[in-house]
Amino acid sequence: MNIARDLLDEVIAHALEDPKNEVCGVVAVDEEGGPEIGPPARAVEVYRAVNVHASPLKFEIDPSELFALYSEIEDAGRTLGAIYHSHVRSAPYPSQTDIAFAANWPGVEWVIVGLTNGDAPEVRSYLIEDGRVQEVALEVE
Repeated sequence: MNIARDLLDEVIAHALEDPKNEVCGVVAVDEEGGPEIGPPARAVEVYRAVNVHASPLKFEIDPSELFALYSEIEDAGRTLGAIYHSHVRSAPYPSQTDIAFAANWPGVEWVIVGLTNGDAPEVRSYLIEDGRVQEVALEVE
């Protein structure tokens, strides 16, 4: 996915607002794309969501909130390109919980902000298909 610096900074800022608990949200893209489909999709908007668990170990977006965000993105003629969340106690790599959750969202990237490096958050993006994790480029513009 291609993402403008200000949108990526918004994702990182969200993670830093609650460094003790995982935060989450979604990223809308202007067209379908991706590493296996063609040129990378371009991120156009970040939507914050609420982690219903308020936990350092897992995140979940309430299904009604996720449906509302998905509908808003679709109504704007855009596509859900990524689900993002933070890892406050581990590297930005999908956990088994993330991998299981991703089964419901094929083709959607998983952007993870790792906060274990203190003032230097590390951001990585993955495709998770059939339980397989593949890191994909997050091109910052």
